[in-house]
Amino acid sequence: MTREIVDVAIVGAGPAGTTLAAALARRGVEVVVVERSPTWRWRAGGVFTSPAAVAALVRAGVPAATVDAVTRPIPAMRLETPGGSMVRLTYGADHGGPPAVGFDRSALDPALERLALEAGAIIRRGVTAHDVQLGGPGPAVLRLDDGDLRARIVVGADGTHSSVARAAGVARTPRLPPRVGLTWHVADPRPPTDPPSDARLVVAPDAYLGLAPVPGARLNIGVVLGPSWRAALARDGAAATVRRVLSDVPTRDDDPVSWADATICDRIAGASPLGVRVTSRAGPDWFLVGDAAGFLDPFTGEGLNRALVSTELAARAIPAALARDGRDKGPAAGAYDRSMRRGFAAKDAVSWLVQSFLAHPRLFEYVARRLVERPDVRATMGLVMGDLIPASRALDPRFLAALLAP
Repeated sequence: MTREIVDVAIVGAGPAGTTLAAALARRGVEVVVVERSPTWRWRAGGVFTSPAAVAALVRAGVPAATVDAVTRPIPAMRLETPGGSMVRLTYGADHGGPPAVGFDRSALDPALERLALEAGAIIRRGVTAHDVQLGGPGPAVLRLDDGDLRARIVVGADGTHSSVARAAGVARTPRLPPRVGLTWHVADPRPPTDPPSDARLVVAPDAYLGLAPVPGARLNIGVVLGPSWRAALARDGAAATVRRVLSDVPTRDDDPVSWADATICDRIAGASPLGVRVTSRAGPDWFLVGDAAGFLDPFTGEGLNRALVSTELAARAIPAALARDGRDKGPAAGAYDRSMRRGFAAKDAVSWLVQSFLAHPRLFEYVARRLVERPDVRATMGLVMGDLIPASRALDPRFLAALLAP
C-alpha cells in the first residue's frame, strides 16, 4: 500500500461516496473507496424524500426495478404543529407528479455499492483513514490501518464529522444550537396491499418527529431533540427519552401503531451535531460531497437529494482536475465549489427562514395556518422544500407577502 497511487480516494461508502465512485469509474477514473465499517449497518439518517432524490438516483444509473424495490410511495407529508394545525404537503403528486417516498436504506445503500463495484471502483471495507495529509508537493496521503494510500485527489464523503474537511481546515461549528438526531424502525402491522399512507412531521417543544413508511413492513421514526433535552438524554438514555417524546404525539385515526410502544426492529442510532458548516467544498487535491459538504437541518434539508446532486457536480469537476497533469487543479475545484454554492444558497436561506419560524412558536403557528388556508402558497412551499422548483421562489417578496399577509 505504501507505493500505491490512485487517481481518486474516497473516504466513506455511504450513498454519496458510492454514487460518486460509480460515476468516476464509468469515466475511466481509478477509484478506491475506504470505509471503516466492515459491513453495512443502520446509521442515523433520513429516509423520507421528495421525488427529486428518486430522479437523481435514476440519473445516477440505478435501474428502475431497483428504485421500485427500495422505495415505498408516500402520498404526502403532514406537518403538524403544537397548536393543532395540519399542513399536507404533496410535492406535486396531487397534480399528477410522482409521489414522495420512504427509502429502505438497508437495501438502497448496498445497491449503490454494487453499482460502484460493477462500474470498476474498488471498495475497501473495514479500513479506517486515521489521518489525511493534503496540500503537499506530491499526492495526498491517507494513513490507513494497513499502510499508506496515495491519491491525486481525496474526496470526503464521510458525513458531518468529515476527516477530510478537518484535514483541509474548512470544518466549522454549526450556527444552530446543538441538536441530537435519533432514528430507528418499528414494525408496520398493515398488509402490503393497503393503500399508501401519509408521513407525519410533528413539531413539539424544542423537538420535532418524523414518522414515515418504508419497504419491508416497517415504519421509520426520526426524532430531533434541541438543547433542553440533552440532560434527559444523558440521564435516561435514548430509549426512555424517545418514549417520553413519542408519548406526547397526538394519535391519528390512520396511525398503524402506538408510536411510543411499537416494537423496535433495529437499534436506535444517534447523530450529533446534525448540521455541519464548511468554508469551502473543494481545494487543489480534495473535494467534499454529501453531508461533508455542508448541511443545515433535516427539517427542510432533503439531504439525500443534495448528496446526489453534489456527486453529479463532483463527477464532472474531478476528471477536469485530473486532466491537468500536475498543473494547478484549483480552477476545477473552484468551479465545483461555486456550483454547489449557487445550487444551494437559496435553499439554505429558506431553511434559515424556517428555523426562524420554529424558534418563535406563535409565528410558526401563524405561518402554518396561512399554509392551510392558501393552497397555492402551500403547493409552492412544498415544491421548494422538496427541491422540485428553485428555492428562490420562496424568497420572492410576492410569495412572502402571500404567505404572511393576514
